[in-house]
Amino acid sequence: MSRKYKFREKEGAYFISFATVNWIDVFTRDAYFGYITESLNYCRKNKGMEIYGFCIMPSHVHLLFRSTLISPSELIKDFKGFTSKRMLKEIEENPQESRKDWMLWMFERAGQKNSNVKHRQFWQQNNQPIEIWTLKVFEQKLNYIHNNPIETGFVTDAVDWKYSSARNYANHDHTVLEIDLN
Repeated sequence: MSRKYKFREKEGAYFISFATVNWIDVFTRDAYFGYITESLNYCRKNKGMEIYGFCIMPSHVHLLFRSTLISPSELIKDFKGFTSKRMLKEIEENPQESRKDWMLWMFERAGQKNSNVKHRQFWQQNNQPIEIWTLKVFEQKLNYIHNNPIETGFVTDAVDWKYSSARNYANHDHTVLEIDLN
């Protein structure tokens, strides 16, 4: 990974994006989105993650966050490790998942190419953290996050994407995931 993309400041706020291997569109079912939001909520309540913005797209996640208890790299490593195991298990056990065999095969192939993985790899290893050092950078990254579903053509208004903090900011709607607005 490039030195340009490292968590440098333990107490800093960061913008990160991480994707499934091969950009597989996993998050196409409400339950799969739910597992990610549950895990983010757990990190908020138990691991000191402050979430300022998020967007869960079919193949990737964007986060604006800060870690108050452990290093941001450890927090994201824990989050990705847990969600990887959970998502692979849920896909494997979901009788309605029509793409199950193909997805599991792709995750297995990715795992075989990575010496750090024992069986299947769910997430790409890179996160590309960008430290938020000014309010202008914060606003730029938050706008990027909220506009992602618009840019991909899924919605015409950011608040219409259910799995985005755009709803939290526009409507104070914290039903999907509570964020830290303060």
